Amino acid sequence: MSTETLDRVDERPELKDTDSSKDDEVFHYVRKSKIAQSAVMGDYVVALCGETFPVTKAPKPGSPVCKDCKEIYESLPKGKE
Repeated sequence: MSTETLDRVDERPELKDTDSSKDDEVFHYVRKSKIAQSAVMGDYVVALCGETFPVTKAPKPGSPVCKDCKEIYESLPKGKE
């Protein structure tokens, strides 16, 4: 009597390991007053460029910034949030 072991590959997409980080992921500029509320409550914020999303992570120094957000931010008068 011989015993064979068959390798089985799970093809169900809901169980596949997905890496949510993207190589081209950028961070956006949003109002400071909305960041904590979004992070805690899951509310969506609106970035300067118009993107809407819930805050799920904080940028690290040197993280890439949305080109449109950066241009808009730099054109704003200084001293405003």
